[in-house]
Amino acid sequence: MGVLSGIRVLEIESIGPAPFGAMLLADMGADVVRIDRPVAEADLGPRLEGERVDITGRNRRSLTLDLKRPEGVAAALELIERSDIVIEGFRPGVMERLGLGPDVALARNPKLVYARMTGWGQTGPLAQAAGHDLNYIALSGVLSAIGPEGGRPLAPLNLVGDYGGGGMLLAMGVLAALLNVQRGGAGQVVDAAMTEGAAQLGAVFWGLLANGNWKEQRGSNLLDGGAPWYDTYRTLDGQYMAIGPVESRFYAQLLEKLGLADADLPGQHDRKGWPRLREAFIQAFLSRTREQWCAVFDGSDACVAPVLGFSEAPAHAHHRARGSFIEVGGVVQPGPAPRFLGTPSTQPRPAPRRGEHGAAALRDWGFDSTAIQRLQAQGLGFMPEA
Repeated sequence: MGVLSGIRVLEIESIGPAPFGAMLLADMGADVVRIDRPVAEADLGPRLEGERVDITGRNRRSLTLDLKRPEGVAAALELIERSDIVIEGFRPGVMERLGLGPDVALARNPKLVYARMTGWGQTGPLAQAAGHDLNYIALSGVLSAIGPEGGRPLAPLNLVGDYGGGGMLLAMGVLAALLNVQRGGAGQVVDAAMTEGAAQLGAVFWGLLANGNWKEQRGSNLLDGGAPWYDTYRTLDGQYMAIGPVESRFYAQLLEKLGLADADLPGQHDRKGWPRLREAFIQAFLSRTREQWCAVFDGSDACVAPVLGFSEAPAHAHHRARGSFIEVGGVVQPGPAPRFLGTPSTQPRPAPRRGEHGAAALRDWGFDSTAIQRLQAQGLGFMPEA
């Protein structure tokens, strides 16, 4: 069940942003079937120790298929004919060389939304170049603003390119194209490029730059840690608190709670006084533990929050009250978001093993036993059902 219940998505196995975008659709109730390689490839992702825990692969069903064989391509096209959405994350031209490009797919299914996830986009001088999140956000301009004053640009995990500017943008584009189809429009291709998505995430900063309110020196602006009242501070126990009282009335509450309301300090927006203001905040926060500061700021509008680790966040009272984190297959992870009160998302299923639940998916997609046997003869594989 879910707001996208009844929407069929065919996902071609890949890494990073495309699986994340497919996860968002699956969490909302879309029926996502992933075509996996018959055998995992050693170079499909980064080298990690231990068994892989695939959270972004949740809520799928899996079929295995060798798309390098003509029989595999024929089987894939039968699945494409019954899909509302196809998601692929290869370099431009790969799907065309396989015989599964958008022209072929849309000829077989004119109402199809064919979503393509790349770093650089389907066209342009860099379209065929290898890259990862950090490269894409570097070219977008956004990476240049992330890092300390006088220091080097720092990688913001892979949130800005892969997931925010990639998978989330892909999902939005897919839904917009799907809405257009459902209003009577033709199927179409969604060209989602991470470098463009990252640039869009930074749209406000081009505006600030244009009107003179942004300096292209890291750590010297309002939202990049330059302002002493928009930064993180170490506490007595070596933990950190994050503060962000941009508005004057919230800033006044920060000073009050820190015991600095009557101190002789520079004004909030006195840039020349920021170093002295920062030092006052540093010394104040070092006087108590993170837990003690949480108690001090509890119930206030000072815009202060503890910096929690991944393992700590699920236990916070706010997250527990909302059920923001869930446990799936013994693994604690973020729950589906956003929320739909009329058609709430259900508890996700763990990511499938190769071919797991594939037989049930084929039946749900309208293939009878004869058709399933034919597809198996073409190389389509799935695990035996219990």
